[in-house]
Amino acid sequence: MYVFIKGYIIGISIAAPVGPIGLLCIQRTLVYGRRAGAVSGLGAACADSTYAAIAGFGLSAVAFLLLQARIWIALIGGVALLYLGARSLFAKTGYTAAQTIEPNNLFWMFGSTYLLTMSNPTTILSFLAVFAAIGAIGAGSVFLSAALTVAGVFLGSASWWLILSALIHWLKKGISPQVMNWVNRASALVIIGFGVYGVLLFLISLGII
Repeated sequence: MYVFIKGYIIGISIAAPVGPIGLLCIQRTLVYGRRAGAVSGLGAACADSTYAAIAGFGLSAVAFLLLQARIWIALIGGVALLYLGARSLFAKTGYTAAQTIEPNNLFWMFGSTYLLTMSNPTTILSFLAVFAAIGAIGAGSVFLSAALTVAGVFLGSASWWLILSALIHWLKKGISPQVMNWVNRASALVIIGFGVYGVLLFLISLGII
């Protein structure tokens, strides 16, 4: 139980800081409703648990490859954020959008958030640092302990995203369509900013700028 709770706390601590994924989930909740925000958050939680498995089960070779490719990963994530930010910038806001969203769109939201979280170079660095600090990495870690830690990370991250999407959906009821439109545009611009940062990081690493 202690190992599970420790993983649960790690999941919340990794998911809670505001970043491009959090803004994306908030924006989707505002535009498409609570279900879209929750599904997007679950995609992020699955990505968090994937990285937790890499760190918890001691898959050092995989972690090394990810660290070596982090600049290219930053480029992929940056381009994806630019696309999603631009797409969100021109999205129609309203209270009826959540009622017309299709299952295929929910699957796309889940998958896109999963890939975006996986393409965030800071995510694997955060997990490796946290796991090393608490002693969850190492040859002495048994399979059951690692599995419980990964399960705790998933549930901790997932609970954060579900609570966040429910809270945003509740707050949305008191927001006028005009204000919602401005909030949507502002969050989209910030997401685009994160995308520009990822691309610039790649260009700087190559010495282009």
